[in-house]
Amino acid sequence: MIGLLARKIGMTQLFDAAGRVVPVTLLVAGPCKVVQVKTPARDGYTAVQLGFGARREKCQTSPVKGHLKKYGAAGMRTLREVRVDDAAAYQEGQDLNVTLLEIGSKVDVTATSKGRGFAGVVKRHHFSGGRATHGCVTHKQPGSIGASAYPSRVIKGKRLPGRMGGGRVTVKNLEVIGVDAEQHLVWVRGSVPGAPNGTVLIRRTT
Repeated sequence: MIGLLARKIGMTQLFDAAGRVVPVTLLVAGPCKVVQVKTPARDGYTAVQLGFGARREKCQTSPVKGHLKKYGAAGMRTLREVRVDDAAAYQEGQDLNVTLLEIGSKVDVTATSKGRGFAGVVKRHHFSGGRATHGCVTHKQPGSIGASAYPSRVIKGKRLPGRMGGGRVTVKNLEVIGVDAEQHLVWVRGSVPGAPNGTVLIRRTT
């Protein structure tokens, strides 16, 4: 399976056959149009460019507008490129939908996580922090970050305060709980990265 672009709606819960509560994330997956098929002879690598969602042409830049018109996919909101081993199975203009997914199958979901801004070590790296009483004044400070004599510097990769979130995250081995082909809906077990209405990429687990 090449993959599907989807829009995250949010989380809810379902009951399985044993009566247990199952947390699920609801996604609107596709339909996705194959905008462009890239080949090693022409582009140097093999990939398929997918288009998802609708957008008014006047809101698009001229290069994007010209690219979409060239391949007959005007008005696409989102374009994503997915590497494939063999692009011969895909044709420009082909539509992909949720029929590619089956209940019980495992998928990997990739999206941009929520941006949390500048965060300290307690929030960013789950440090325990200092004591709350008895005169402690280092409640959320990281403490010592290196030796003074040797090597007299901070080691690379030290967990420190900094920018948190807003990065590309992939959650693997999520189970497909339900599929509604008429409304292009997919329920996956557990949570997926990103905020509601964000765009995610669904690929079958290899």
